[in-house]
Amino acid sequence: MMKQSINQKDFSAVNLLNRYFFFLFSAIPLSIIAGSSIALINIILIILPFFLLLFKKKNLIWIKDINVQFLLLLYLYLIFNTFISLDYTEAIARNFGFIRFILLFIVINFFFQQKSFNKVFNVWLVILLIVIFDVFFESFNGTNLLGYGETFKWDAAFGGRIVSFFKDEPIVGAYLIGFFLIIVGYSFNKYNDYNAYLRLAVIFLSLVFLFAIIISGERANSIKALVGFAIFYALNKNFSLKKKVTIFTSMILVIFILVSNSNFLKMRYGFEFLQKFSSKEKIETLYKEDIYLQLYKSSFKVFQNYPIFGVGNKNYRYETCDGGKTRKVQIPGYYCITHPHQVYFEFLSEHGLVGFIILLGILFFLIFRNLKIILLSRNYIQIGCLIYLILIFLPLIPSGSFFNDFNSTLFWINFSLMYAVNKETNIFTSNK
Repeated sequence: MMKQSINQKDFSAVNLLNRYFFFLFSAIPLSIIAGSSIALINIILIILPFFLLLFKKKNLIWIKDINVQFLLLLYLYLIFNTFISLDYTEAIARNFGFIRFILLFIVINFFFQQKSFNKVFNVWLVILLIVIFDVFFESFNGTNLLGYGETFKWDAAFGGRIVSFFKDEPIVGAYLIGFFLIIVGYSFNKYNDYNAYLRLAVIFLSLVFLFAIIISGERANSIKALVGFAIFYALNKNFSLKKKVTIFTSMILVIFILVSNSNFLKMRYGFEFLQKFSSKEKIETLYKEDIYLQLYKSSFKVFQNYPIFGVGNKNYRYETCDGGKTRKVQIPGYYCITHPHQVYFEFLSEHGLVGFIILLGILFFLIFRNLKIILLSRNYIQIGCLIYLILIFLPLIPSGSFFNDFNSTLFWINFSLMYAVNKETNIFTSNK
């Protein structure tokens, strides 16, 4: 009886722990909306008890995994980068705090090797559908469900973009694209073997995601979403070439109708953009005055001034904005802003040639080392995550800072799931 009682207690404890982790993983999309501090707390609440349990059980097999070792090498480089930064106080929290994403990678691999844990994606789907509804609601109503958006609707910096639940930041498109292909991939994995109507429903879901991103008014993320959509269906082996052409044609047609019937979208994706190329004089003005071109040139100049190690993570602003004191006074020859807004220019200016090679070398190695397995697996969550990671590194397209909390969280969730959801790549099952 004693032994049976102990076993029942152990079983109850395991169930309680599983529910605890299931709840926190399910809350990830909500925590990101709530802000970087809440997302950070959520991640800490996931990784701390998990690693206490691992060390208690002396389960250290994950240390021998080559992927973890390369991530730790990346972490060591970031620590080094802290001490060669122009102002280490700017870089220290970001670089030292990067360890949480390595630990999150390990935790996600542990839990998502269990198919039962895929139910987390059902919760994510519900949360994201609410956000999508809110995006459409704000586009028609002027404010979102909580009343956010009106204050910034025609703000010069925002250009009328949708803010949704993010209140004062036009980043809902970036948020949606971070989960877009995970959810669509999960839906294909789950419903693809049923009937044609459910498969059609998944296609419709992917189009709804795509349209919400476009309606957000975020041009760079809309381009990424379109490219991601095209690659995902091009790689989807469940459709003939004829059906793929039909899907792409329908997508283009509906987007054309959508943009044509919205003055805001025509301004964001049509008139405002094409006007910049309407004459030789406009092109010359674009080259001289466009904010992103000026920023790219400024970033490259920072790289030229610090070609070996760069100025240090999060130190672009320190170099270009009055020594980082006010971040408002522009140093001559530079463009003063928080970060370079493009991943390659960010790496070059803040990490120099050495850091650029280390960062891209390790990241590309880890992203593409299982490419053959991923493409042959027909695991569409994994394929979706791979596509998202590729989109992050599209050249020249503006982006947020690679290392900021919001973007890093989305990146490392996709990176971790890309490994976790396939037993051939999961770090806890691939070496068995």
